[in-house]
Amino acid sequence: MAGHSKWSNIKRKKGAADAKRGKMFTRAIKEITVAIKEGGGADPDSNSALRNAIANAKGINMPKDNINRAIKKASGADADNYEEVTFEGYGPNGIAFFIECTTDNTNRTVASVREIFTKANGSLGKNGSLEFLFDRKGVFTLEKEAVKMDLDELELELIEGGLESMESDEEFITIYTEFNDFGTMAQALENLNIEVKNSTLERIPLNTIELPVEQAKTILEIEEQFENNDDVQNVFHNLEVTDELIAEMENA
Repeated sequence: MAGHSKWSNIKRKKGAADAKRGKMFTRAIKEITVAIKEGGGADPDSNSALRNAIANAKGINMPKDNINRAIKKASGADADNYEEVTFEGYGPNGIAFFIECTTDNTNRTVASVREIFTKANGSLGKNGSLEFLFDRKGVFTLEKEAVKMDLDELELELIEGGLESMESDEEFITIYTEFNDFGTMAQALENLNIEVKNSTLERIPLNTIELPVEQAKTILEIEEQFENNDDVQNVFHNLEVTDELIAEMENA
């Protein structure tokens, strides 16, 4: 999963530094709204989903006033009525895509997702048709400088929190848990007073497909098209993200 976490962290840094920040804020507001609607109210102390959503919003440097406004609006009678929907399909060269959306107009979202697949010579599949290709994991991203212990000590501390694996690079530590241990790990990190940069439930491919760099770049360009859609929250695929590919995309 090393390529997966490295590419995710690169995208997060690039997104925070350019015009995509507005779209990231929109997604954070939707996450807060859904957390309040489905998680049981606007108090983060009793709503763990909201607590994670607020942490994620802070992780992309969303101003506190924006977060508070989002919470207030989501708690009121005029709150947006969002629905979470997913889509599955194939892109070029047999690459599987899993798209998670939050929308107030399902027909619009279906049409937009189908159009991206069609223009890429791909195809939108039936719900559930590709889910078996992915394993849902809890993924926590920490900034190394926020962790006041060495990696071995951290690993020992997090075993009871459901730690499955851990990766690190120069800036970030990425922690993986089973789907059912997501809440337990969030609480474990909170108990250790470790600030989480980002926490999500991600769909990790069970097997990946490696393509020549030029073909692989096309897949990442399709990924970006999905991510540029305001209704799309997360995009997952089973492309092998190699170091060579990452180097190409970093310089793009």
